[in-house]
Amino acid sequence: TEAAAKGALNQDAAMLARIRGIAGKIRPKTAVFRPDAPGWNWEISLIDSDEINAFCMPGGKIAFFYGLIEKLGLTDDEIAVVMGHEVAHALREHSREQVSQALAAQTAIDVGASLFGWGQSASSLANVAYEALVATRFSRADETEADRIGLALAARAGYDPRAGVSLWQKMTARSGGGLPEFLSSHPAGDKRIEEVNAVLPVVLPLYEAARK
Repeated sequence: TEAAAKGALNQDAAMLARIRGIAGKIRPKTAVFRPDAPGWNWEISLIDSDEINAFCMPGGKIAFFYGLIEKLGLTDDEIAVVMGHEVAHALREHSREQVSQALAAQTAIDVGASLFGWGQSASSLANVAYEALVATRFSRADETEADRIGLALAARAGYDPRAGVSLWQKMTARSGGGLPEFLSSHPAGDKRIEEVNAVLPVVLPLYEAARK
C-alpha cells in the first residue's frame, strides 16, 4: 500500500529533525557559491536502509541513508561535512549530465516517483537510488572541489570542518578492506584525510567567524 511504501522514508523523527536542522543551517550558505541555490525547492529525507550512503540531486533533493549515520555514529559536525560535500556536487552540477542520462532509464523515472513522490519498499528504493544517483562517478577534480566547497559550507554554517578528518577515519575503519558504496567513487581515505588537512587553514577561520 501507499502507506507501507511511505514507511521506507523518514521513520526516525528525531534523526530526520536532526539532519533537517543541519540542512537548514547549510542552505543559506550556498548563496556564496550559487546565488539562486537558497531558493531551490529543498527536500531533506531519511531513507530507512542500512546502507552507508547519502546524495544530493540537482535542485536540492538531499537524502541520507539511516545506516550512514547510525553505523558510523556520526556527530552533527560529521553529518554537516557529508552534507556539504554532496550539496557541493549539486551546486557545481557535477552530476547533471550523469543524472540526466540516468533519468532516461525507467529505473530513474521510478526513483523520481518513489523517492520524492513516494512509493517503493526501503530495499527497492535504496537499490534504485544507488543505480540512478549514487553510482554516478565523478572525476577526481570534481571530488576535490566538492571536498573543499563542502568543508567551507559546513564551516560557514557553524560546523567544525575538522570533523572531515574523523569522518574519513570512521569511513576507512568501517570499510574493513572493502569500501562502502558511498566511497566507491572516492579517493582512498588516507589521501582524503591529507586533502582535508590541507584545506583546514582556509576553512577554520570561517568556522571561527560563524561561532562568534
